[in-house]
Amino acid sequence: MRVLSMLSGSAVLLFMGLCLADDPPASPAKAIEKAEVLEQKAADKDPPPKAEIITKTEAQVVDPAGAKPVDEPLTCLARTIYWEAKGGTAADMDAVAHVVLNRVGHEGFPGTVCEVVKEGADKKVCQFSWWCDGRSDDVQEANRYSIAKEIARKALNQQSPDATHGAMYFHDRKVKPDWAGKYLKTAETNEFLFYKPREGKAK
Repeated sequence: MRVLSMLSGSAVLLFMGLCLADDPPASPAKAIEKAEVLEQKAADKDPPPKAEIITKTEAQVVDPAGAKPVDEPLTCLARTIYWEAKGGTAADMDAVAHVVLNRVGHEGFPGTVCEVVKEGADKKVCQFSWWCDGRSDDVQEANRYSIAKEIARKALNQQSPDATHGAMYFHDRKVKPDWAGKYLKTAETNEFLFYKPREGKAK
């Protein structure tokens, strides 16, 4: 779902309030370390201690050019948000983030953000199409990626409510996949419809 950008990057940046100058100098390694703790706390709905919260500056110094290997939680989540919903609103992007986190640790899905994002790649049937569509995964629009990283940061920090109400699946409004009828629709955004299993089973 590599959606074309439809919104002004500057408008959404203003909406998200990326005031990076307020934070002290940040270490990418520290942010990555925090994200590895936070992905599990988010999956367990266990509030993180203040010391583990990723700051705005920390999030932005991780993978700054959007070209590093996709192999740690913040980058895996931010790239998924970017490629699945970069043309949508902040609500679209945030909802995609929560689908990933809702899968982490849930029975039937892998236990980390990166494993969830890359699931099915060995069989070329990725759950998130951008990961195995054969195209470059490097970022093309820096401002949209900055927004995606800020949304990923807030989701990992549990600072944004799950507007999908526990969804583990979603699809673009322009398509009608056969599988949608098997699940319970939980939410809608401008671009997507969201679903969860009817009886709590992941698959």
